[in-house]
Order: sequence, then structure tokens, then C-alpha cells
Amino acid sequence: MARDTSPALNQLERELGHEFSDRSLIIRALTHASALPSARSATENYERLEFLGDRVLGLAVADMVFQTYPKAEEGELARRLNHLVKRETCAEVAAELGIGALMVIGESEAQSGGRAKVALLADICESVLGALYRDAGWDVARRFVEKHWRGRMLAWSGDQRDAKTTLQEWVQGKGLATPNYRIAERSGPDHAPLFTVTVAVDGMDTGSGTGPSKRLAEQAAAEAVLRREGVWSGSDQ
Repeated sequence: MARDTSPALNQLERELGHEFSDRSLIIRALTHASALPSARSATENYERLEFLGDRVLGLAVADMVFQTYPKAEEGELARRLNHLVKRETCAEVAAELGIGALMVIGESEAQSGGRAKVALLADICESVLGALYRDAGWDVARRFVEKHWRGRMLAWSGDQRDAKTTLQEWVQGKGLATPNYRIAERSGPDHAPLFTVTVAVDGMDTGSGTGPSKRLAEQAAAEAVLRREGVWSGSDQ
């Protein structure tokens, strides 16, 4: 089979630091189900590679943070990790790579602004990383993550305190009961769940947050209350 010589794909390979031996992987990573016949849409779109790329990104970033901040406690490490792997950060990387223009999407998805959707850009970013890992292995995937995430890691000046711990200490300092967390909703596929958690504090409106795990959603809910009450400022992001 002749190799696809698309200039846009060539440029993406340069950004990724790897020329694919199996270019069908990167093409699949860029393909939305809306662009495929129904009989093929379940397995030939980007979603399986996104599942893989999500795990590769998490491990690569966790290792990078772990090594860069040897004195950080678990709460700080988790907060840094959450900032770096969140949807918005992945979408920023996708935009830098020009992934929006490379997506293979159906007409209706394109007309609804699919090429600029943060959620879709983030998903495709992870699927591209999954394709890179499958074709080139861990070292190449890790180097790509280092290239595009290390600068963001070093530039972030947000509050590194653990939000749940900070909220608990703050409310106890006011003589209030320990915050009560509750799962309000669980959505998304099994391989990429999304939790919505609410936190109740005596005498205050509830706060809510979302995340890919119950723990991270609880952290986001606690952070929402801290920001609303002015304990954490808007610059602590």
C-alpha cells in the first residue's frame, strides 16, 4: 500500500517527533465516529486509542511531576497532575499541533463546530498520544509529553495545597462540622467516567465539581467552595 504523503500529516509527525510505520494508527486517532459508516463507527474511530492515550499521558505526567518535585506531598502531586491532564490543557496542546484541521469528522459534526470543541480536541489529543505509543513505544511517547507538558508544569503557579484538606481545616477553624461529600452523577463510558460531586458545609451553599475519578471530583468541589468564599483567589489556578 502506498504511503499517505499528506503534507499536514507530515507536519504532525514532525511535531510528534516520529514517522509512523503504520500510518493507519494516526489516521484512526484523528477519525470521529460521525465520519464512518455505522457498521465501522464503533471500533474504527479514535475512542480506543483515546482510552490508551489517557493512561499513557497520566503515567508520563505523574512520573514527570514525581521527579521534578521530590519534596512535594501526595496532595500537591495530585493537584499538579490534575492541572496538567485536565481537558483544557489537552485541548491547548491539540490546538498547538493543529489537530482541529486534521480531524476526520462528519458534516454535521463539522457544522456544529466540532473542530473547535474543547472536549473533542482533548479526546483527539489523547488518541494521538495513544497512536504514538502503539507505533513507537514508551520512550517516544514520553519524550512527546515532556516536550509539550513540561513547560506548562514549570509555568503553573497555582495553589499547590490539597483543596479537601484546606477546606476541612478552614471550616473547622470556624467551628463547623466536617464537609460532607456526595456523588451527584456519574456519566461517560466505563473507560472514561466523569463524576460530579457536591460538598455540603453548614451554613453555606453547596459546591460542586467534576473529575475523572471520585477523588478528583471531590477536590474540584472543595476548590469551588474555597474560591467562592474567597479563601483561594482567582489567580490560584
